[in-house]
Amino acid sequence: MPATALDRLKRVPYALWLVSKRIQRGRMKILIVAMFTLLIASAAAAQGLPSSSLTRGTWELGAFAGGGDGLGKSDDTQFLVAGGRGGLVLTGEHLPGILRGNFEWAVDVMPAYIVFPPNRGIYGGSIKPFLWEWNFTHFQHISPFFGVAGGALFTRANIPPGDTSTVNFTPQIDLGFHLFTRQSRAMTFEMDIVHHSNASIGNQNPGYNASVFFTLGYVWYKTHK
Repeated sequence: MPATALDRLKRVPYALWLVSKRIQRGRMKILIVAMFTLLIASAAAAQGLPSSSLTRGTWELGAFAGGGDGLGKSDDTQFLVAGGRGGLVLTGEHLPGILRGNFEWAVDVMPAYIVFPPNRGIYGGSIKPFLWEWNFTHFQHISPFFGVAGGALFTRANIPPGDTSTVNFTPQIDLGFHLFTRQSRAMTFEMDIVHHSNASIGNQNPGYNASVFFTLGYVWYKTHK
């Protein structure tokens, strides 16, 4: 047999090996694509409770109770509060990664807002019609949040005691988190930094420059279908 024919026969095993190698690479690519698809599907199936509970159009209804303490010159004054919250998630999710979240407008009504200056207790009630909150929805069971709020406090006697007023305004900063116990149900832990001022409605306006409040609550979410 001519030398050229022998050379061609010798190349056949190499050609077959090369073809099989390309087939294996093609199968490997298919396997990688399949695994990647499965990972995406698993991630979607593992969507966290905050993300699935706090969707646009979701209503929040909750109850809470807690207390607070004055800071600085007001450290001899304490507070006791109890009330309810209603809110509405206004947007879908925005921002990447751990910053992902949505915007909520809520209203707090507190029929019990008791102020304890030295040696007495003064009963009052409060409403916060403006509570603007950002809910972080990246995590599986916890949804941290922060917000700002504004409202008014109405008391049966002047606070701080003296020639002040029975009406005080209560701008504040809110920080906390929702701990989801199951779909659309969560416990809420919150810390508020509150400023009390009568805005010079009274003859004197010493106010309480800063007070820290801690509250514990439970919320229900009605998800928009």
